[in-house]
Amino acid sequence: MRTVMVAMLAVTAAVQAQGATRASHPQAEAQALDLAKQAIALRSVRGPGNQTPQVAVLYKSALVAGGFADADVTITPVDDTAYLIATWHGSDPALKPLVISGHMDVVEAKPADWQRDPFTPVVENDYLFGRGATDMKLDGTLAIASLIELKREGYKPRRDIVIEFSGDEETVMKTSAIIADKLTNADLVLNIDGGGGQLDETTGKPAFFTWSGAEKSYADFQLVVTNPGGHSSEPRKVNAIDELAAALLRIDAYQFKPELSALTRISLAQEAKFEDPQTGAAMRAFVADPTDAKAIATLTDNPATVGKIGTTCVVTMISGGHAENALPQRATANINCRIFPGHKPAAIMAELQKVAADPAIGFKDVTEGSVANDASPLRADFIAAVETSIHKVYPGVPVFPTQSPGASDSMWFRYHHVPSYGASPVFIKASEDFSHGLNERTPLFNLAPAITYYLSLIPALAS
Repeated sequence: MRTVMVAMLAVTAAVQAQGATRASHPQAEAQALDLAKQAIALRSVRGPGNQTPQVAVLYKSALVAGGFADADVTITPVDDTAYLIATWHGSDPALKPLVISGHMDVVEAKPADWQRDPFTPVVENDYLFGRGATDMKLDGTLAIASLIELKREGYKPRRDIVIEFSGDEETVMKTSAIIADKLTNADLVLNIDGGGGQLDETTGKPAFFTWSGAEKSYADFQLVVTNPGGHSSEPRKVNAIDELAAALLRIDAYQFKPELSALTRISLAQEAKFEDPQTGAAMRAFVADPTDAKAIATLTDNPATVGKIGTTCVVTMISGGHAENALPQRATANINCRIFPGHKPAAIMAELQKVAADPAIGFKDVTEGSVANDASPLRADFIAAVETSIHKVYPGVPVFPTQSPGASDSMWFRYHHVPSYGASPVFIKASEDFSHGLNERTPLFNLAPAITYYLSLIPALAS
């Protein structure tokens, strides 16, 4: 406990340096940090020795000790992992529940590659180091500690509050799909594994906060060309590898129609204020006219922005031939697509077939662990609650929506037409976001403002 309190004193100084308005919830803040450290020490990685079930036990123990009934916190084993669902019953059973969503598993981390052991939590220089410090064990324990703090303060929700943690979000998302199937009656999902704040690279102060209201659908399409083959000394006009290569080059040169949604119109207009002058100007021009060729060219040339203005498809794997001295009998490729909300994978595959312009090439949807989903509605009650809660700790910081390029558990809820929004209160510099990477860490100044944020946001959405 002494170690935790020393860390909390450092956190207090760091919060003041960030310019955050600090409300005092020392018990919740200390609990969030202590739980996060215990969770990081558990190697919750898919495969042999997966300790995700132990993380679930850790979280359940904290929730039950904090006032949840034991019967209201369930852990369900699935393959080598598990998922957790805990319910805080509200006073009005007629109301649909508020769901707080997260995950317990993490991406693999090899100790030999890290400066510190990834599964030994370290607090150093006002940072929490370890696999899951950012994605997303600290986020999870902040939410748990906030719910327990609300119980401690005597808060009584009108609607049920359900907090759930999937066990394989980073891989096959089997538990993610199961949980969403069970909670299709939710009024709204607060995904604490999305969105978040960005710190200014120079000053270290909060620059802006984004909440995620949409994400692009993931899809894999397999292309296959077959040929009778033959002896390599007798080349033919039709060669399976050449045929496939020609189609891939046509696909590589193709650009899907650039487009705007109600959400990305707002997002791009706001993001433009924080970009370099050329990129910012292109964003504003694209918002004003999504057919602006110059703006499209600028945004398409930038890997960080090309995915913001439409569907993207790239070749990720190729295979062909069976012998060095034989004409290929078979050639295959995988096209990975990130599909702009509002489009079905089948329509995108049909568009790719048209671009390939070769009826001899077979196309097949081989996507696993993903479903198409549309954007969540721009709900005024959620937007107002997030803005109010962020401004309690960071007055005046710009708040706006964003569209995520990758998949999260929100995908499964949106598939069932349940609104889901990513709105983690953690702020970090873009240059220090090492989620899925080496030496993952998160600044500890986030503890106090994050707890204050949740103590505002959860009651606003659950009352």
